[in-house]
Amino acid sequence: MIQAIAFYLFAAILVVSAGLTISSRNPVHSVMWLILAFFNAAGLMVLVGAEFIAMLLVIVYVGAVAVLFLFVVMMMDIDFAQLKTDVARYAAIGLALGAALAAEIMIAAFAWNAGRIDLTRRVAPVDRALPNIEALGQLLYTRYLFLFEAAGFVLLVAMIGAIVLTHRERAGTRAQNISRQVARRPQDATRNVKPAVGQGVEL
Repeated sequence: MIQAIAFYLFAAILVVSAGLTISSRNPVHSVMWLILAFFNAAGLMVLVGAEFIAMLLVIVYVGAVAVLFLFVVMMMDIDFAQLKTDVARYAAIGLALGAALAAEIMIAAFAWNAGRIDLTRRVAPVDRALPNIEALGQLLYTRYLFLFEAAGFVLLVAMIGAIVLTHRERAGTRAQNISRQVARRPQDATRNVKPAVGQGVEL
C-alpha cells in the first residue's frame, strides 16, 4: 500500500514538473522544475529496485548537468521578446515532432507483446542473490569491459576536442608569463618614498 502511494506521488509530481519545465516562461524556473523532475524520477527508480540509476539521476544529472544548465541560463542575456518570436515561428515544427514522438510511444506501448519476447532468457544472466549495483559492476568490468573502455575513450576525445576548440589562439590577447612573474623582485615592483608633510604622493 505504501509503495503504491509513493509510486503515484512520485509519478504525479514528475509529470507536473516535466510539464512546467517546458511551459515555464522563465528559463531559470524551467531548470528548477527539471531538477525536481530528476529527483522524482530517482524516487521511481528506487521503487523498482534500480538504485544505481537513481544515484546517477541525483549525482550526475542533478549535481552536474542541471546545475550547469542553471549557471549557463543565469549568465546568458536572454531577450524574452525574441524568444517568444522564435517559439511562435517554430511552433508548427515543434507540434509535428511532438505528435510523431507521441505516435511512436503509443505504437511501442501497443506492440509490447507483439513480438513474443521471452523475458526469461537474458543476454547476460546474473545471480539474483547479488545486489543490483554489484551485479551491474561485475557485468561492466568483465563481459562489457572493452565496450565500457571504448565509451570512456570517446568521452575523453570529445572533452579534448571541446578544450582545443575553446582555447584556440586569439589575436589581441595577452598570455600569462608565469616564469616572468615569479622572477620579478619586490624592489622592481614597489618604490619607497618619504614625502614631506602636506606634499602627498607623486603618481
